[in-house]
Amino acid sequence: MGKFLGYHCSLCGTEYLPGQVTYTCPKDGGNLDIELDTDAIKKKFHYEDITSRDETSLWRYAPLLPVFVPKGEATPLHLAGWTPVFKLPRLAEKLGLDHLWLKDESRNPSASFKDRASAIVVARAQELKSEIIVTASTGNAGAALACMSAAVGQKAIIFAPKSAPPAKVAQLLVFGAKVILVDGSYDDAFDLTVKASNEFGWYCRNTGYNPFTIEGKKTAAFEIWEWWIEAHRDWHKKDSPLDNHPPLTIFVSVGDGNIISGIHKGFKDLVKLGWIPDMPRIIGVQAEGSAAIANAYNADTEVITPVSARTVADSISVDLPRDGVRAVRAAKETNGTYITVTDDEIIQSIAELGGMGVFAEPAGAAAYAGLVKAAGSGVVGSADPVLVLNTGSGLKDVKAAMQAVVSAPIIEPTLEAVKKLL
Repeated sequence: MGKFLGYHCSLCGTEYLPGQVTYTCPKDGGNLDIELDTDAIKKKFHYEDITSRDETSLWRYAPLLPVFVPKGEATPLHLAGWTPVFKLPRLAEKLGLDHLWLKDESRNPSASFKDRASAIVVARAQELKSEIIVTASTGNAGAALACMSAAVGQKAIIFAPKSAPPAKVAQLLVFGAKVILVDGSYDDAFDLTVKASNEFGWYCRNTGYNPFTIEGKKTAAFEIWEWWIEAHRDWHKKDSPLDNHPPLTIFVSVGDGNIISGIHKGFKDLVKLGWIPDMPRIIGVQAEGSAAIANAYNADTEVITPVSARTVADSISVDLPRDGVRAVRAAKETNGTYITVTDDEIIQSIAELGGMGVFAEPAGAAAYAGLVKAAGSGVVGSADPVLVLNTGSGLKDVKAAMQAVVSAPIIEPTLEAVKKLL
């Protein structure tokens, strides 16, 4: 199909042609990186050919993606991405920061970051003429796949742990996917999905397994890059004031590691193209009860040791992260770090972001909780420009959101009752 050169194993470095493999490296199970033909892209496109486009979705980056734009228009599949970035001045002042922004991924069609990966995987499945796509999910990835699949009439099957939040399960069902609840953890659902896809010939979307998921998630990096250019149009000029400006620092919540790896991949692609001079700093945030990747980073190793994950942030609750190695590298290779936060800190962050007009699910709030800790410990300084990624809507997990607030009082329907309450 000519959209990419092949695959490169992130562990052993073995290279494969597009038709040789489908998921992970046959030699060691390592995650595969898709290799774009950057030389051909550079010959055909200048970065302004991308930034001048009218397309307001992730498909504006079609020349940098390994799939073709699906046919049709104005379906949810064609509306993923291009989420807003806005300032948080009151929180910036509270944390002693000069510049603080938030990128709100809850504006995606199914209200989470995972729409990016699912849009690309569904496009790939259509190229492969796959009848059924299957995935394991705690909710968001499954909802994204169900939504994107419904948009084009693609059959989808979702394996989710029975503990998944009801609002997320409702999305799966309403979008028309076949939903199978597993009496076990996300990791149990993941393993079962792989076995089922091998047995029945289904196309597996699993995060940290299908190499096309990261290609969808990298589009967030492209959008951040464009936003940064717009905010600082003179970044590429000689003797620019930004020459001595601290790099942008991005805070990302981390579960299986695929989002932070995807953002890192996006910026690496831009560096290869020569469209950015250097990398932003990427900081991963994990819940203390699900910190396998942070543990590996802090131990200065790429060996990911499983944990028994327990956290209110179901979207980042993972025993064995499937993209842990690349997630460790995302922080290490960008002068970033990993920070862990408690469930109480996550719940408090839901309320703090809510006070700014942002309704974040626990996983999204975890990224801000990590910033609070980083600002308090000197990991980021006042002059560091900071971007926090909110990965999903608080409507995904209303039960967790209610833990962040005081319950509303119930009164008699009289003015006297109002006065008494006030």
